[in-house]
Amino acid sequence: MAITTANRPEATQLEATPVRPRRAKRPSFVRTSVLPAVGAAIIVIALWQAVVSVFGMPTYLLPSPLDFVQAVGSEAGNLVQPSLVTMQEAYLGFALAAVVGFLAALLMARWNLVERGMYPYLVLLQTIPIIAVAPLFVVWFGSGIATNVLVSAMIAVFPVAANTLQGLKSTDRNLVQLYRMAGAPERVQLFSLRVPAALPQILTGLRIASGSSVIGAIVGEFVAGIGGGAGGLGYVITLDATQLRTPELFAAVIAASLVSLIIFGVVALIEGQLLKRWHESALPTEE
Repeated sequence: MAITTANRPEATQLEATPVRPRRAKRPSFVRTSVLPAVGAAIIVIALWQAVVSVFGMPTYLLPSPLDFVQAVGSEAGNLVQPSLVTMQEAYLGFALAAVVGFLAALLMARWNLVERGMYPYLVLLQTIPIIAVAPLFVVWFGSGIATNVLVSAMIAVFPVAANTLQGLKSTDRNLVQLYRMAGAPERVQLFSLRVPAALPQILTGLRIASGSSVIGAIVGEFVAGIGGGAGGLGYVITLDATQLRTPELFAAVIAASLVSLIIFGVVALIEGQLLKRWHESALPTEE
């Protein structure tokens, strides 16, 4: 009796068929970032319009979304120069805070005595109400750009110093011991091991400081005013508030937010370039 068997693929055919590994898919930027942001904006605008319509809010208290859009259109040209002034002050304050905060963290990470002596004053600097210190800066340095830059740096230095110090002190102890066994001096350990390992925390501190620097610059402008030159957004906001020009005030606040977003975006772009090849936060995730 003849036995028939189904045709089977040869073993060589099975072996010749490569199995492709499943690649991690990068989530769509539009789906993960743009659509949620647009949806949230639509909800906020709808609630905003509902509050204005239901409660009959006057324009000087709460302008409608249409009034706000009209104010942005009419004031856009007038807000360019103040935005540039505030951006310059914030950039200089941010740069000063980044340098001072990084150097302070290096010293504190290297010597415990320096940390015990310096860190409490950094915390104190962060807890002092900046609006109370700004008038002293005006008395000492005048009502010019220097005052606004110093106020901006004062409010932005603590996040840089604190996050950098935390990163430097969180280096893998096994790697530190390996460097010491190899006879590497402290300077080599610091710049070849500790600083690269602390890079995510350093960049986190810089991201926080980028927004704080704009807040500091605007607070300085609240106190220093026009300072004998072109006024920044803080001066414009103060002027609009005293004249009850609420739609124009909203437009100035949006301009200040855009300045913050620009500085934050620059830092985030640098962070992405530095971390994209090795840090978990910058790697694509599987769906």
